[in-house]
Amino acid sequence: MARDTVFGSGISFPMRLGPDGRVAVSAGPDNIREMIRVILLTEPGERLQLPGFGGGAGRFLFEPNTVGTRRRVQERIEEALRQWEPRIALQAVSVEEDPDDPQSAIATIRYQLVANRASEQVAVRVQLSS
Repeated sequence: MARDTVFGSGISFPMRLGPDGRVAVSAGPDNIREMIRVILLTEPGERLQLPGFGGGAGRFLFEPNTVGTRRRVQERIEEALRQWEPRIALQAVSVEEDPDDPQSAIATIRYQLVANRASEQVAVRVQLSS
């Protein structure tokens, strides 16, 4: 069975051209990893046909980089991924200070692919304020 049949496929994110000059497509676990980023970086209301879609990480811009803010970011990520990405079973989400940027946090998302039970991880930077 092909990877895109089991895991799905779609336009790559960020959108780019492939070697053949067409819009690049991602499939399999790569597509899921990219979709996690799309979900988290999309603000609810941005998509006219699906106004509730998105994780809304941008809503934390200008929030202080405190334990409380990072906890709210973590809860929002968990909620959004459970709602919008059925191809994964969320295992853990941690949001820690970015050691290289005091105005950012790093969200580390550990999950299991539903189709084959493989464990995966992705990290996403969330811009905050100091």
